[in-house]
Parts: sequence; C-alpha cells; structure tokens
Amino acid sequence: MWRDRARYWFDSTMSRGTPALVGWLGLASVLLVAVTSTLLLAFAPRDVSGHGGWHGVLWMSLLRTLDPGTMGGDQGGIVFLALMLTVTLGGIFIVSSFIGVLTTGLENKITVLRKGRSRIVERDHTVILGWSEQIFTVVSELAEANQTNRRSCVAILADRDKVEMEDAIRARVPTLGKTQVVCRTGNPLRPADLELVALRSARSVMVLPPDTDDADIHVIKVLLSLGAGAGGTASSATSGGSGSSKTGGPHVVAAVADSANLPAARLAGGPRAQLIGADDLAIRLIVNAHRQSGLSAVCADLLAFAGNEFYLKAEPTLTGTTFGAAVHAYELGVPVGLRHSDNTIELNPPGAAVISEGDELIVLAEDDTMIRLAQSTPKVLQEAIAPPAPRPPTPTRTLMIGWNKRAPQILGLLDAFAYDGSVLRIASPNARNDLTGHYATLEVSATDCDPTDRVELEALDVTSYQHVIVLSADDLGVQEADARTLVTLLHLRDLAHGLEVPYSIVSEINDDANREIAEVTRADDFVVSDKLISLLLTQLTENRHLAAVFEDLFNPIGAEIYLKPASDYVRPGAPATFATVAESARRLGETAIGYRVHDEFYRPPAYGVVLNPPKNTTLTLTAHDRVVVLAEN
Repeated sequence: MWRDRARYWFDSTMSRGTPALVGWLGLASVLLVAVTSTLLLAFAPRDVSGHGGWHGVLWMSLLRTLDPGTMGGDQGGIVFLALMLTVTLGGIFIVSSFIGVLTTGLENKITVLRKGRSRIVERDHTVILGWSEQIFTVVSELAEANQTNRRSCVAILADRDKVEMEDAIRARVPTLGKTQVVCRTGNPLRPADLELVALRSARSVMVLPPDTDDADIHVIKVLLSLGAGAGGTASSATSGGSGSSKTGGPHVVAAVADSANLPAARLAGGPRAQLIGADDLAIRLIVNAHRQSGLSAVCADLLAFAGNEFYLKAEPTLTGTTFGAAVHAYELGVPVGLRHSDNTIELNPPGAAVISEGDELIVLAEDDTMIRLAQSTPKVLQEAIAPPAPRPPTPTRTLMIGWNKRAPQILGLLDAFAYDGSVLRIASPNARNDLTGHYATLEVSATDCDPTDRVELEALDVTSYQHVIVLSADDLGVQEADARTLVTLLHLRDLAHGLEVPYSIVSEINDDANREIAEVTRADDFVVSDKLISLLLTQLTENRHLAAVFEDLFNPIGAEIYLKPASDYVRPGAPATFATVAESARRLGETAIGYRVHDEFYRPPAYGVVLNPPKNTTLTLTAHDRVVVLAEN
C-alpha cells in the first residue's frame, strides 16, 4: 500500500512541470555528491587526505559532477578512481537531463507567451475588443493622439493568434511613436478573458464590430459581457471626466450598423456606454455631401488627430463676454460653441449669447497646447466683406445610381431637405421593385439599369441632372462592390467631359484603400463610412464629452457643417484675411471654421480643405471656392 502512495505522490509531483523536475534533479545531484564524498572518506582516506576534509571532498566531487574532464588528471587507488568515475557518469546523466528539462521548460513558456494568455499590468490605457479592418485606422489614430504623452498603451483582445495580430499591426501601422500596442488572445464574450487586458484599470474601452453579417448582435453581446466582467459597473456608472467613470469603470464606445438595434445596445451597455449609429451617420453624410461636395473631407479632418480637433476649453477671462466677441479672442483656434455648466451643448450660438461662469468653449484647434488668446484683435478688412445676397430656394434634379439597405432612408432624408419641384430618379438593376413609399416633396421615378453598362447610362440622359449619387452594392464583397463603383464613376466622368457646368458626383466607397484608386474619376466627394466611424470612435475614447458635440453636429436639427460659396462672405478676388471671413459669417449668424480651394478639390490628402487657418494671414478667394461654416441651414 505504501508503495502505491509513494508512486502516486511521485507522479503528482512530476506532473507539476519544469520546477518539479528541476527540484528532483537537484536532489539527485546533492545525494550523489554527498554519498560519493562519504564513501571517499570511508574507503579512500589517503587519496583525499590533501583536499581539506569533508568540505574539500564535497567540492571535488561536485566539480567532477559538473565537468567530466576534471577527472582526467586523477591519480589514486582503485576505490578512489572507481568512485570518481561513478560520480562523473552520474553527473553526465544529471547535467544532460537538467539541460533538457530547462530547454523544454523555456520552449513551453515561450509557447504560452505566444498564445497571449498572460494578464497585462497597465493603468489608464485604452482597450480594444474585437478585430476588423477598422483596427488599423483606430490604432494609427490613437498613436497620433498620444504623440505628446510620455507613454501610452493600447491593449487589444480578440479571438485571433497574438503573433498574427502583432505582425499585422506592424505591417499596416509602421509608426506607433510612444504608443505601446499589446495583443492578447481571448474571447471578448467571456468575462474571464476580459481580465487579460486589465479592464478595471483601463481609461476607455472600444468595441469593434466584426466583419460579419451579425455584427450588431456581436457588439450587443460584448456590451453585456462588459457589464459582467466589470462587476456590474455598467449598470451603475455615471458620467465622469474624459477618462474612467466615477464608479471606477472605464467608459465604453461602440458602433452598431442598424439604428433599429440602438435601443438594445444602449440597454446592454448601460449609462457609461456611448453608441453610434453607423448607417445613420453614413446616410446624413451622403445626403449632405450630394448638396455640397467636400463634406466628407471636412469631416475626416475634424475627426482625424493628424488635423484639427474639437477641444473643451475653460476660459475664465471671457466670462461675461458674448460669444460673438469670443470668435476673435484666439490667435490660434476657432470657437464653435459652448458647453454649459449643466453639460448641454450649443453649437453656433447667437453672437449675443453670454458666456456664463462654468461654461466651456468648444474650440477647433490643431492641438490643445496651441490654443492661446490673441494679444490684439485680428485684422478685419471691412471693404472685402461681401454685401448680403439672399439666394432663393431652387428645385434640383438628382440621379441616384445603385441601391442598398440604406437607400430608403436616404430617399426619406432627401425628401425632407428638397424644395418643391425637385426631381429624383433612381437607376438600379431592380429599381422598379425597390422603390416603395410616398414622398411629399420629391418627384421620384425609377428606371432599371446596370450601373456598369455605358449604353444604359447614356440612356439616362445623365447630363440633364445637377447631382449624382452612386451607392455601393451591399450584396457583393467589399472589393467587388468598389470595383463596380469605380467603373460607374469612370463612365459618369467621361459623360460629363466637355460640359460647361458638370454635375457633382458623390459616391460611397467601402474600403478607404480604394479611394486612392478612385481619385482618377475626379468625383466631387467620396463617403467612406467605415473610416469615418473608426475616427469618430477614436475621438470618443479620448474624450467622452465630445459625444454630445458630434451628436449635435451630425444631427439634422440644429447647426450643421455647410460648404457655401465664398462670394457669400467676401468679394471674389479681393484680398482678405480669415478674420474677415469669420466676421462676415458672424454677421450672418454663422461660424466660419475654414475654407476649401476649388483648384485643389481633387488633390489628396486635404482635397483643398483648410480648417482653422491663421486669423491674420492674407488670402484671396474666388467665386468657385467654398467657406466651411456651422449654420442652421
């Protein structure tokens, strides 16, 4: 019975891995040296008499155990030589076994580390849950946002191989600056796996939707797991600063494609979660961009950390003054609104609105360190300001080519913005079947058409329309849909060749990498909704209070971004300053934030957009240029 127990105990000890094996080999080494030394002192005392007694004999035996060559010069009796041979052979066995055990243990440890299952020890970091093509834009933007920080960390948890994720990020985002990216392999739906990325000590959490048809369901399930993984703080958190919520949990940002899933996502995420309707944003951008090309370029600049961003700036010296006076208060930076002490947001407030104590200015600037008050009032050239010239509403003719799941909502929004007498024609493979519903303002018709067929496009009399919208098919793969869109754009641009006033073209692009290819078509605007959503999510991870700013900015009700003719603000060809443009806009109840140069419409990366220019720099705008403003209409 005792033999079975001893064997069981030995087997259990050996199963504990490398530390147990090293321990047994060490014990065997001690026993071998001790027994050999004892036998030497007992049976060959003359041969070891000059080695300093027991301690010297132990040292001699240990050296022969570790180095077999040591016994090469041994001389003595048969017993002495036999014991030296025995301890040397035992040492060879033990040392070789020890090396093998260490090698195996190190290989196993490296394998475990490569699996990405160890827990990180970070604080105030950003956690990204999930993996998709958006990850590269998000990581790049976070690295850009943290350029001024001494050190920052981004932790990614996804059900993918850790090494593959790291290799992909290094290949697609070669410049990370001071940002460290840590990847861990795990399922975001398992609360236990969330501990791998130190969720409780994180500053913010971003949930990325996967590239699947059920992406919204996945996002909602992850939001539920976050509530469980954070000990229920999702249901009790309250709004805090730009970092963690007051209950200690990080704030969460996520996007859902279908706006119908937003209520369920908000319920799953709790008060600390900020949700974005991806399709709603894309629809608003498409509808607004078709009326004023360049909107997506402006939005990309506002959302990207490499350009100009919104900052909340408390300015006690301006308390009691009006917002109209604050427009010219900064040397660098454009005030665009107010965040009141009750957390309400007001973009493009009236010029007479008084800045109260506790209010914060919403300032557009390249960096928060560059926002500074002007030492003197910027130069306004009164003679360059154009006289008011009201533009009566005129009906428009719009051609919408293609169809997807967003098309019905696009039609509804187009109808809401259209003037009486406006015409919209839909051209898609099954246009007559797709078109349903009644529209109050638009006169809507449908024609079956293959958007890639030149003959069928010519039959539409494209040149008779003022605006063209090209929608990307959602029943095809991303690359195939973009390829068909590219062919359609080439045909449209060729048909417009030679027109004195060519129609504007606004197109959807799925993959931002295909935008560079599509530049050859010289379309007026491209709406890459996935990239814009990625940029918006990244902005919210850095400052949770910007959620209300962007919600107001992209909401059809209230102030929105418009690109209006420069001749509405300054006399075409007359030397002016941006302060002059801003003053002219202020008198019209608008807030000027930049301009777009017509001659650079098709020149990447800015596409002619200049936001937050220096107030006193001289500029000359033509009738074809645009001024970027925040306005009610």
